[in-house]
Amino acid sequence: MFRFAHPDFLYLLFLLPVLVAFYVYAVVLKKKAIKRYGNPELLAELMPEVSPKRQHLKFWLLFGAIAMVIIVMAGPQFGSKLETVKRQGVEIMVCLDVSNSMLAEDVSPDRLSKAKQMLSKLTDGFSNDKVGLIVFAGDAFTQLPITSDYVSAKMFLSSINPSMVSTQGTAIGAAINLAVRSFTPSETSDKAIILITDGENHEDDAVKAASTAAEKGIHVNIVGMGDPKGSPIPVDGSNNYMKDKEGNVVITKLNEEMCQEIAAAGQGTYVRADNTNSALRALQKEIDKMNKSELDSKVYSEYDERFQTFAWIALILLLVEFMTLDRKNRVFRKVKLFSLLFLFCTGSLFAQKAERKHVREGNKLYETEKFTEAEIAYRKSLEVNPRSSEGTYNLGNALYKQKKFPEAAEQYQLVAGQGEKMVETPEGKARLAEIYHNVGNIGMQNKEYAKSVEAYKQSLRLNPKDDETRYNLALAQKLLQDQQNQQNEDQNQDQNEDKKEDQDKQDQQQQNQDQQQQQDDKKQDKTQEEQPQQQEQMSKDNAQQMLDAFLQDEKDTQEKVKKAQAQQQQRKRTDKEW
Repeated sequence: MFRFAHPDFLYLLFLLPVLVAFYVYAVVLKKKAIKRYGNPELLAELMPEVSPKRQHLKFWLLFGAIAMVIIVMAGPQFGSKLETVKRQGVEIMVCLDVSNSMLAEDVSPDRLSKAKQMLSKLTDGFSNDKVGLIVFAGDAFTQLPITSDYVSAKMFLSSINPSMVSTQGTAIGAAINLAVRSFTPSETSDKAIILITDGENHEDDAVKAASTAAEKGIHVNIVGMGDPKGSPIPVDGSNNYMKDKEGNVVITKLNEEMCQEIAAAGQGTYVRADNTNSALRALQKEIDKMNKSELDSKVYSEYDERFQTFAWIALILLLVEFMTLDRKNRVFRKVKLFSLLFLFCTGSLFAQKAERKHVREGNKLYETEKFTEAEIAYRKSLEVNPRSSEGTYNLGNALYKQKKFPEAAEQYQLVAGQGEKMVETPEGKARLAEIYHNVGNIGMQNKEYAKSVEAYKQSLRLNPKDDETRYNLALAQKLLQDQQNQQNEDQNQDQNEDKKEDQDKQDQQQQNQDQQQQQDDKKQDKTQEEQPQQQEQMSKDNAQQMLDAFLQDEKDTQEKVKKAQAQQQQRKRTDKEW
């Protein structure tokens, strides 16, 4: 996208045709003056060093320099730049229930998908407001810190699923408390929490949390998802439904009574979602009632100052005009030096113009979310200038939007390789911070949390005031810790299985030894014919009793071990997994 910061100066371009007319008039007067002295062709032979072409060239060089100066005064802008803007809006934190019960299909297509669709449409209606996103099940954490970047909000929203929270259940109170802490403390605008849940609260006192939020001036609005009659919970990847410990199919029901109590305590409104848009309209109506105030937001503007290029062109044209003589040099009379220089400058300007054309075309396609076509345009600009940092950066963004994360990371790395030059200017430093932020997001998508942590740290070193990156860093560190804990649990489980296999082998060896001992006893009994038959029978019975007692002790020991492991696993789980 391209624009002028001061377009009024462009009216000076109307002076250029006047300048051309004045020059043509001067040339005509000069020719008439020459005719007074005699035949112009004969006079031209008497003045071989006079060059009308050079005079024309000097005029057009000066003409071009004046045009460039006017464009510089108008302030051409394009690209992107991080800046702080003031807006009139409100702050809203969305708490989305991602427990397994949200997979129930009593609302089409299911509760969670319906909630995501509703939030996406709600975000489209925001203009100057700030929005944040918290996901919760048995625990709650911030998915997106409060921001005015609606594109990022919709991107994070699309990736939400129940597997994001390892601890299942429904801790509504924890989500409300976290939302209260997530608002901007210094802002005076109205604040509201939109809680989307089925109301099956298993963990904490949600009514008390909502009442505490209301005391701080934060309204808690509830959107109930589901049907009070209830619905089974599908198991992903199969045609079965979730069952409880007794083997019965779990029926999850919308707890409207709980939702209404929370909304009343939070001085908000309760609305039940169905297959229509009534809940969405009710939320929009509540948001419109809120008092808006001035908010400071850091946003990426589509415009950045780029007058330097035109200023350099004007300077070069003036230098060439100054070096161009009115008369031909006797030594270099046959050498068309200035013609070659003019062609060189023209070719360079043409290449730069072609590059900018493709970049502008790509920017327009990117803004209309035609990311595939934008990628093609950016690649064309790189064919003209493979070292263009702007084309490379924009190509990385287009690939990122298409979820081509490995290719996007490669383009970001190419731009990051110019880090020493980029940090010399505030705009370059902000862009480099954004690059590392996107690299961190790519790592989150690929579950490479260690890489994400390092990338977010690099971004914060360049832009320590970026709250979004700081929240993402904390989230990446948490997910990395969970991943490491899961790996440790899997390793311990493998070790327990190995120990069990070793114990089974030892039991088998002991059993073989006992059988061998029995065979030896039988042989010994046959060789001792003097012993009575009754004594031989008693020896066999005693051996068998000893073997049975040993096997029973081993069985009891293994059962105790299994019971202890089951109790340990039970401590890590909640009573309800939905």
